[in-house]
Amino acid sequence: MQDAPAPLIDPFARAIRYLRASVTDRCDFRCVYCMTENMTFLPKKELLTLEELDRLCTSFIRLGVEKLRITGGEPLVRRDIMTFFQGMKRHLDSGTLKELTVTTNGSQLEKFAGPLFEAGVRRINVSLDTLVADKFAAITRWGRLPQVLRGIEAAREAGLRVKINTVALKGFNEDELFRLTEWCAENDMDLTFIEVMPMGDIGNEDRLGQYWSLKDLRAELEGRYALTDLAERSGGPARYVRIEETGQKIGFITPLSHNFCESCNRVRITCTGEIYTCLGQDGHSDLRAPLRASEDPSVLEEAIRKAIGLKPKGHDFDYSRQTVDGRVARHMSHTGG
Repeated sequence: MQDAPAPLIDPFARAIRYLRASVTDRCDFRCVYCMTENMTFLPKKELLTLEELDRLCTSFIRLGVEKLRITGGEPLVRRDIMTFFQGMKRHLDSGTLKELTVTTNGSQLEKFAGPLFEAGVRRINVSLDTLVADKFAAITRWGRLPQVLRGIEAAREAGLRVKINTVALKGFNEDELFRLTEWCAENDMDLTFIEVMPMGDIGNEDRLGQYWSLKDLRAELEGRYALTDLAERSGGPARYVRIEETGQKIGFITPLSHNFCESCNRVRITCTGEIYTCLGQDGHSDLRAPLRASEDPSVLEEAIRKAIGLKPKGHDFDYSRQTVDGRVARHMSHTGG
């Protein structure tokens, strides 16, 4: 039997157990904090094929990755994407992969919820910033709230555990804080609030003006509910509390008001085969060239190890000086949400 390879350890002694893989930069929404309305997407020939994505993810799993999150863009708009999920199921079945999850805008869930469950997905994150149809149409530009709500219901009926991800946006959804919280409680869904991140050109939108500190958001919650801090960690950056009145779990992802890098165990690969070892840094390495250069997995694994060796200690996002310091040039849809 072939010996298991040494695990992926970065320069700061953090074991890499979590991979977020983007399968497309395309999306059927144009959320105002994520991209411009008239986006220029990558030529399809530049994207990794689904077979190449399988090989790449499989190499990471062989090197110790236990959690795989599929992202985009909107991952479920990628043609034939279910063949990729069906392929990844073999790693769940063998026990080498502990969890296969998806982050989605919910637009395609009505169609894909059942097949995702059959492929071994048990949890999904759905991005949803408002429960008001007109506001939803405005912030997503192209999205329609009823379609997403039907998708969420289909996911729950299929047996998927749904977590709602809400970007905290000053002047946009501040007035929906309690409504969103109570709606999630009523539907037995967890909820995570996320600070808006300074990534990519978003046209005429004011990034600094969008910023609503989660410290302030939490203070508003504590004005109505009793919150208990939880020690739980999901392998991601969120810090969790329990609302005692409802029993639900609320997460806070605060890259700006609180740097969460000290325990980072994750890396991201783009749909073109670039590896970003830090969301908040522009430094990256190319895995597409070694992937295409040889069928020998050791060639790719060597490139992966070299990239992990460049993982920085942390990012530089900072809004404290009233400027968008630490801004990175690429869009979130390029790296993978």
